[in-house]
Amino acid sequence: MRELNFISTGKLEWIERNDPKLITGDDAIVRPIVVGRCDSDTVPIHHRVTRVMQAGLKAGLIDPAVGSICGPMPFQGPFAIGHEAIAEVVETGPYVKNLSVGDKVVVPWSVSCGRCGMCRRGLTSKCSIARDGRAIAAYGFGPACGPYGGMVADLVRVPFAEYMLVPLPDGLDPLRVAAASDNLADGWRTVVPQLRARPGAKVLVLGGGGKSIGLYAAGLAVAHGASTVDYVDTSHRRLDVAHSLGADAHQRSGKALSPGTGYDIVVEASSTTAGIRQAIRATAPGGTCTAIGYYPGTNTGIPLMHMYANDITLRVGVSHPRAVLPELLDWVHTNNFPAEKVTSHLADFDDAPTAYAEHATKLVLHRPALSQNSRQD
Repeated sequence: MRELNFISTGKLEWIERNDPKLITGDDAIVRPIVVGRCDSDTVPIHHRVTRVMQAGLKAGLIDPAVGSICGPMPFQGPFAIGHEAIAEVVETGPYVKNLSVGDKVVVPWSVSCGRCGMCRRGLTSKCSIARDGRAIAAYGFGPACGPYGGMVADLVRVPFAEYMLVPLPDGLDPLRVAAASDNLADGWRTVVPQLRARPGAKVLVLGGGGKSIGLYAAGLAVAHGASTVDYVDTSHRRLDVAHSLGADAHQRSGKALSPGTGYDIVVEASSTTAGIRQAIRATAPGGTCTAIGYYPGTNTGIPLMHMYANDITLRVGVSHPRAVLPELLDWVHTNNFPAEKVTSHLADFDDAPTAYAEHATKLVLHRPALSQNSRQD
């Protein structure tokens, strides 16, 4: 089978691998049919970061957590890439009772068992069983995150399949929820729980780093009844998408990342240390700021005294999609939420080596399903 590998900056290739096999009775083999490129994948694809990060780790300028996730040579190729997929089930182990061949399912980016204490708390990306001593067990980040490979592949083995794989609701277009495995779920966790706790809150999204996550967050905030949703970015295309999703779009200029202050909910998706500082200072007293980006430096200059004086909550961490996917998928389907507006480039799966390297806000690969015996028929 083919598996897309990151080789070096700007270079990706199909690598021939043996077809995956069922290892335990809890496994399933799936065939990805829709794959979204996560915002984080563009870091090594578009920037030469490996040696810089290695030097930073040795000098203590980059947090050791980067090495625990990406290895001592972060993003050193070759490694299998891609971790957002909608797939069809092609084979199941004998203990997998609630899935059938042909079912269309979301495959979360991180591996989780559904039984351990972390999973029961909803922290599925920190599953203690799947991680087995690693920082994260995941697809598409290289061997430091486990032997799972990437999702831009002809076939993928999924452990704990009965729990991991989340069926699509009948009639939901896979292209609409191409990013459900990660980026769409990431946008959901930044605004939806907060708006349920504080209906009609004012929301600010600083975009540009997490290119698609910020847009999903803005659209979801509008759809969940925020009184104000301001979206700030430098990209005219993303500003247009934010506007089409109902947000008030603001062009960022110079160091002015925020159009104002006093927001109950702030989403920091610029993925810069300047952005996280501005986001915190834009948060109203008692408000919540969620930062979804990578902040690898050991000195971010977070204004802790300002947070203390204004009782601001800062949330930083990986997304836990498996915990929210059933609710998210049902809500998107029931409310006809147009998440596909964020997709800026749709490409054929066979063209992955070229398409995956393109500069685009949200790239989605797709190919026809093999089976007609599915929950989507």
